[in-house]
Amino acid sequence: MNARLAAEDVQDGLPIPRRYVAIFALSAGTALAVVDGTIANVALPTIAHALRVPANEAAHVVTLYQLVLVMALLPLSALGDRIGHRRLYQSGQMIFVIATLACVFATSLPQLLFARALQGLGAASALSVSSALIRAAYPARQLGRGLGINSMIVASAGALSPTLGGIILSVASWQWVFAAPVPFALLSLAAGSIALPSPKAIPGRYDHVGALLSAATFALLILGLQDLAYGRDIPSGILKLVAGTVAAATLIRQQSRAERPILPLDLLRQGRLAIPVAGLLLAFMAQMILLVSLPFRLQHRAGFTPVEIGATLSLWPLTLIIISPLAGMLSDRISNRLLGNVGMAIATAGFAAIALLPDHISQLDASVRMAICGLGFGLFLSPNARTIIGMAPRTRAAAAGGLMATTRLTGQALGASIAGGLLALGTGDGAIPAGLAALVASLIGLACIVPARRDSA
Repeated sequence: MNARLAAEDVQDGLPIPRRYVAIFALSAGTALAVVDGTIANVALPTIAHALRVPANEAAHVVTLYQLVLVMALLPLSALGDRIGHRRLYQSGQMIFVIATLACVFATSLPQLLFARALQGLGAASALSVSSALIRAAYPARQLGRGLGINSMIVASAGALSPTLGGIILSVASWQWVFAAPVPFALLSLAAGSIALPSPKAIPGRYDHVGALLSAATFALLILGLQDLAYGRDIPSGILKLVAGTVAAATLIRQQSRAERPILPLDLLRQGRLAIPVAGLLLAFMAQMILLVSLPFRLQHRAGFTPVEIGATLSLWPLTLIIISPLAGMLSDRISNRLLGNVGMAIATAGFAAIALLPDHISQLDASVRMAICGLGFGLFLSPNARTIIGMAPRTRAAAAGGLMATTRLTGQALGASIAGGLLALGTGDGAIPAGLAALVASLIGLACIVPARRDSA
């Protein structure tokens, strides 16, 4: 088996039953990253009390993990090309397990933050090449199905995390919340060691300067936007944005001369890929503008209890769980552009419907409108991912996957910053955020006016 893995250059998917084992390994790895990225939210008040730190400092446990992800995805996807996707994927999971032990034994906030940064690095190592491994595992004609299943796993893990975190906190100390994803890592490591595809590594010199510039660009821009949005330190936020802009300009100039750039300018120069990437950014901006602001509106204006708010918001991921695999299978058969446009039109209608919510509304009505948003998002995400991953050259599949994940996280960060700014201005608990989300989502359809080649894998 090892000799076959080493020599393997996947042409059109893995044979059955090995493909099913590889899918299980990749699904467990995806669940690992999603659960770890969201489960800590539930434990933040407990962590703040136990470590005797303010709530805003405890929140760094979540934000640092997310920041490491967005900084590391593109540099690590390029590293995966050099050392092998399978090797980096499983190395990341082992780093994650080691970092989890550090979380469990942490006794202070600095120790916990260091361990969380290490967890983020491990998760980024796996996520940076997961899309490339999905493409290698599935035949081209079933790529949409594979990406749809992956989207379903993301939605399922996201919906499970809060409940799982609450159960753990009810029977154990907060440290064990961070150990919850470890079984996913161990299962993925065991299954992946015998079944994951092993596309040939691409020899070449790793661009350390480009990697550092890429990480610095995303870190400075996101931190600067967050400082401005939440009004924490305006001069510092402006300084970070200026420094981030300089770093971005330097990165683009440096990467434009690279044959295999870490920032995949070669892919972005193709209109057929730049448009769906821009659409992905706008989609996740719209999502986070709504999801960050809506709980305040439901509580302040409609008088919902926390339980009612949680149940209403859960309709989005629950709908995604059902729709994502169906949309993935459809994207293998019909135009990805058509399916994505229909999906985002439905999502835009859902955002607009939420913007028009009256103050006195039933939970059922609010939940139906959230389900409409989830339906549209589910129809959009799988075909959008298939276009980005399927149209990129096979040797650039990891770069396309890293770009897609970075775009998603950047969109979420931008959307959360916008929602935070609206809340700081006193307009975030009304109709304006949902209306703005509808406007942002509608821009995706306008982008599709630009002609593009047939979207096939």
